[in-house]
Amino acid sequence: MATQDGSGEVVMETEAKPNEAEPLGEYAEKNEAETSHASAGDATTQDSSISNGDDADSEQETVDLKIIWNKNKYDLKIPVDSTGAKLKERIHSLTGLPPAMQKVMYKGLLPEDKTLRDIKVTNGAKIMVVGSTINDVLAVNTPKEVIQQEVKAEENKKEPLCRQKQHRKVLDKGKPEDVMTSIKGTKERLPTVPLSGMYNKSGGKVRLTFKLEQDQLWIGTKERTEKVPMGSIKNVVSEPIEGHDDYHMMAFQLGPTEASQYWVYWVPAQFVDAIKDTVLGKWQYF
Repeated sequence: MATQDGSGEVVMETEAKPNEAEPLGEYAEKNEAETSHASAGDATTQDSSISNGDDADSEQETVDLKIIWNKNKYDLKIPVDSTGAKLKERIHSLTGLPPAMQKVMYKGLLPEDKTLRDIKVTNGAKIMVVGSTINDVLAVNTPKEVIQQEVKAEENKKEPLCRQKQHRKVLDKGKPEDVMTSIKGTKERLPTVPLSGMYNKSGGKVRLTFKLEQDQLWIGTKERTEKVPMGSIKNVVSEPIEGHDDYHMMAFQLGPTEASQYWVYWVPAQFVDAIKDTVLGKWQYF
């Protein structure tokens, strides 16, 4: 613009424009707070969708059991389609008793590979558990292991048991007429009735009753009944009878030497493994 005095000085005036970048800090703080709030909301939603692992069991058919071990009782709810092995794991969580140390009984020794439904376990059923802690087993079982290994080594050196003179005098009497029926080539659980009709070493009649609740083996004769704690039995040996492979002769070692073996003749073959498992427990592998 020209001045009045004609100097021609030009003065340029500019209007100050607002700084558009200045509010961004305020908006950024607001956006950051909103973003944090949204993230927290997402995390809350995500956490609420995580399962605690009980949903599957709650949708399955279950049974209420009464677990009895070492004079203690425990209540347990478990899916009816759980296997015996799974039940042992749950018992471990209740009692602290490792599955390998457990003998679990329900109408006989409970099989690990079958489900509770398979063996017809019902609501309110009492499950008996027998077993010792690892410390107890180490204290008691170490000498038993040595004894069993020594017995097994001696057996391998000898002629078949059924040919030995001490056993022939009993076996030569022949098979008892009232002995229980045998089934060769099969394995069965112990029957709910005593095993009867067999001979002992003196040729007298003997019956075996497995009292699982007391963890005892009752050896009954005409004269008396011996109640033997299963934990005191050091070993169980057996051998098929020649010419009658569907029957075995079996000895329960009640003391440290072979002289303490109690012999039973004409044991049906299908029960041999069940007897050993019940008396020694499945954690015994010798």
